[in-house]
Amino acid sequence: MAATVLMVGTRKGLWVGRSDEARQDWEWSGPHFDMEEVYSCMVDTRSDPPRLLAGAASSWLGPQVGRSDDLGATWQSTPEAIRFPNDVDASVERVWQLVPGPVDGEVYAGSEPAAVWHSTDSGETFSLLRGLWDHPHRTEWAAGFGGQAFHTVLPHPTRTGSVLAALSTGGVYASDDHGESWEPRNAGIRADFLPEGEQYPVFGQCVHKVARHPERPERLYAQNHGGVYRSDDEGRSWTSIAEGLPADFGFPIVVHPREPDTIFVFPINGGEARYPPGGRARVWRSRDAGESWHESGDGLPETFHVGVMRDAMSADDHDRTGLYLGARNGTVWCSTDDGDSWRQVAANLPDVMAVRAGRV
Repeated sequence: MAATVLMVGTRKGLWVGRSDEARQDWEWSGPHFDMEEVYSCMVDTRSDPPRLLAGAASSWLGPQVGRSDDLGATWQSTPEAIRFPNDVDASVERVWQLVPGPVDGEVYAGSEPAAVWHSTDSGETFSLLRGLWDHPHRTEWAAGFGGQAFHTVLPHPTRTGSVLAALSTGGVYASDDHGESWEPRNAGIRADFLPEGEQYPVFGQCVHKVARHPERPERLYAQNHGGVYRSDDEGRSWTSIAEGLPADFGFPIVVHPREPDTIFVFPINGGEARYPPGGRARVWRSRDAGESWHESGDGLPETFHVGVMRDAMSADDHDRTGLYLGARNGTVWCSTDDGDSWRQVAANLPDVMAVRAGRV
């Protein structure tokens, strides 16, 4: 029977959970990278044994990419894995994203300050994609409250060298030539913090997260700073799908790994009260690509005044998909029935920033 590994990155370290395919009972180890911020996690099941990657950052030692080939029992740290070339006057502060590419051993990373990186050795070393770093729009990208970072990197699942990336606040960019050149793809995404008449710029939108389905890669979904969107042409145009949601602000958006029309969001209030409407934890699901929405709250707290961050909601790749949700109060929930019901699998952890799971 297959097992499940669940990585939970927090503001004070990484926890690794182990369960069987039923995902009812969990054993936890941690904290790994104790007292370091872990903003990104990755379970790479392409290798045997599977490799775990974690982007950690220390106020004293700086950022690093840690790797484990024994499901978290031991770790090797690579403080020099992501470093700007000598001719670049910048320093990496955090690694916000780690995702596999379509080729074995290929890994992409997104960092703060806003840069995208590429690895061909399973995350041991990374090279800067200079075409995006040197993009003329860079000087006009602003920093969101979380900093200026590429928090989303989406390599095309079959087309080598084609990759999409998103940052706050700059918007969505895409490259089809291995990162040599990049174009903004934000048409139809509203920037409601800009003056009336200027709310649909070519770039400058505050996109919080983008997701796509591996079997239908031309379809993208985006959770914006005010707005939820779908694109059916790889981001060249976007259509609002927020109607029916209790709020159009949020951070995560997850597409079902086997159903390209099924997506999940966690709406929160967009003002200073960054918690769900009514203070009730609810995941909202659409089975028709955002045409209609239905809430799911069975097993989730009725009193909940914290948020869920952009990478703290994810899915695994079991035949019966598992969904995972981590909150800023240090709790983690799991659903194995497509979000119909949820059960708590961890509590009393630090502020959860990233949740990633895999079948091993």
